[in-house]
Amino acid sequence: MSSVFGVRRTTNVLSAPIDALDWKTATGRIREWADRRVSRYVCICNAHSVVTAGQDAEFGRVVAEADMATPDGAPVAWMLRKLGVAGQQRINGPDLMWKYCEQAAQGSESIFLYGSTEETLDILLARMREVFPGLKVAGAISPPFRALTAAEQAVDVERINASGAGTVWVSLGCPKQEKWMAAHRGKINAVMIGVGAAFDYHAGTISRAPLWMQRNGLEWFHRLCSEPGRLWKRYLVTNTLFVVLAIRQLLLQKTN
Repeated sequence: MSSVFGVRRTTNVLSAPIDALDWKTATGRIREWADRRVSRYVCICNAHSVVTAGQDAEFGRVVAEADMATPDGAPVAWMLRKLGVAGQQRINGPDLMWKYCEQAAQGSESIFLYGSTEETLDILLARMREVFPGLKVAGAISPPFRALTAAEQAVDVERINASGAGTVWVSLGCPKQEKWMAAHRGKINAVMIGVGAAFDYHAGTISRAPLWMQRNGLEWFHRLCSEPGRLWKRYLVTNTLFVVLAIRQLLLQKTN
């Protein structure tokens, strides 16, 4: 896949193909697709995502077929550097969303928000109006925390398409948001980007790790301490699996 931002280049981290790219390329590709109103989806992949991609065949297919899969999480960016992608940065969901909104506020493009709760969306929209006065938010939907009927899904798709938004920022959590985006490629005429807890971070309903922790690859530890009951398995078990599988991949690369 090529664009004005270059030919797409991916490297497998464990079994997941992850894009080697910088912030300018990531936001530029999304903007290019949004301008053309093409139906694409972007996965933001951390250690949990790449491990799950190897354990869950459906999720692995969703990540493999994504139009872009960015290295979220210091371990994934580190692996790309070890695998030959010099200087690879961490391209994470919350920052990608905020950087993109800053750019969109300077132009005519509108965005759409899909996910989280009504309360979080209200706070987030108020903050966006304050930080990005020129940003056009074409709409926001907080879907119920259950499987939607076909009729409900059709209503959401129609509303998103009618809004004219170029991007849809999806905050449903992993792997739900990735599977939702894959199921709606070809139906939603916009770029869908799965950003996990970004809505809560920017609304302030969940506190984000201090910058020094983000820069030193410790954001996962901050989240674990904030929600140990819900996240202990993801960060302790899955991260350990990631380390083991990453070492195996690097050793196999050396012997080949």
